[in-house]
Amino acid sequence: MWTREGVFQFSDEIGPEKVLYVHDPKTKMKGILVVDNTARGPGLGGIRMAPDVSTEEVFRLARAMTFKSAAADVRHGGGKGGIIADPKSENKFELVRAYAKAIGPIAEYIPGPDMGTDECCMAIVYDEIGRAVGLPRVLGGIPLDEIGSTGYGVVASTEVACEYALLDLSKASVAVEGFGAVGKAVVKFLTEKGANVVAVSDSKGAIYQSDGLDYEKLLKVKETTGAVKNCEGGRIIENEELFRLPVDILIPGARPDVISNKNVRDIRATLVVEAANIPATMEAERILHDRGILVVPDFIANAGGLITGAVEYRGGTEKEVFKVIEDKIIRNTKLVLDMVKDQKMLPRDAAEKIARERVLKAMEYRGKA
Repeated sequence: MWTREGVFQFSDEIGPEKVLYVHDPKTKMKGILVVDNTARGPGLGGIRMAPDVSTEEVFRLARAMTFKSAAADVRHGGGKGGIIADPKSENKFELVRAYAKAIGPIAEYIPGPDMGTDECCMAIVYDEIGRAVGLPRVLGGIPLDEIGSTGYGVVASTEVACEYALLDLSKASVAVEGFGAVGKAVVKFLTEKGANVVAVSDSKGAIYQSDGLDYEKLLKVKETTGAVKNCEGGRIIENEELFRLPVDILIPGARPDVISNKNVRDIRATLVVEAANIPATMEAERILHDRGILVVPDFIANAGGLITGAVEYRGGTEKEVFKVIEDKIIRNTKLVLDMVKDQKMLPRDAAEKIARERVLKAMEYRGKA
C-alpha cells in the first residue's frame, strides 16, 4: 500500500478530500476509495474491480469523475472505488458486499458500475448501503451497460470530432480497443452510423478485417466463446497491433495507459476518441497533439455513463437519458475542440480548464476554496 506521502503527492487545490483503505479479513477483500471533490454535489463514480488496481489509478479516475461531472454540468462531484481482486473470482459478490459495507459511512460517495462490476453488483451495494446508480431496471434503476449509454455518448462525440478532423464518419475506418460493456455499445452505434469497424480486441486477443466486422457476429462469438478473435473471416492479431493499424479513428475503450511513450509514435489514426477512463498518459497525448492527431479526452467523450447515473439519481427516466447525453456531449465536445482550434491548446488542457474553473467556482460558493 501507499505511504501517506505517496497519497499526498497527488493533492492540489481541488482534492482529494478523502482517501480510504478498507480490508475485510473474512472475505479477504481489500479496497480503495477516493472522494476527490464534492463542491458541486456528492461524488459520483464507479467501483472498479481488478487484481492490479492501485491508489494512483483510483485517484486519477476520481479526478476524471470530478472533471467529468463539471464538464457535463451535472450536480455531482467525483469519486471512485477500487476492489483489488479478479472480477472472475468465485466469491465476487461477497467481495462487493464486504466493500459496500466498508464504505457505507462515506455518504458523500455514490457508487456505480465500472470495469469488473455491473448492475448485479450495484444491486448488492444498494441492498447493503441504500445508495447506488446503474441499478437493474426491476429495482427502479437505469442499467447503463444494458442500454449502452456510455458508448452512445462516445459515438456522439466521435461524430462531432470528425468534423474537426475532416473525416466522414460514415466512410471512416475504426479500431476499437476493448469489447466489454462500453466497447460493445461503441461498435453497435458506430455500425448504425455506417462507420467501418475493422478491428476489435478484448483481453484474449484481437481480430482485424479490412472490409469491416459484423457487430452481430462479434456479439455472438463473444457470448459463445468469450473471445472476439474467434470471429470468422478476420485475421487474428496481437492486441498491441491494433494500435498500429492504418485506420481513421482509434477508440481505446478498456484499460488505463494503453497509449504511452512505448507505442504513441506507432499510432496512424487521424482521430483518437477516449472511451475508457485515462487510456493515455499525459505525455502520449502531447505527442499525439504534436503529430497532428486530434484527441478527444476521456471525461468529455465518455460522460454518458455519468450522465445516466445523474439522471437516475434525481429520479429521471430512461426515456430522457439519450437526449440529455446527446445534448451535453455534443455541446461539450464542440466547446473543447473550438478552444483547441482557436487557442491552439492541447485538448486535455482545454477540457480541464473548463472543468477546473467550474469546480473552483463551486468551491468558492460553498466556502471550500
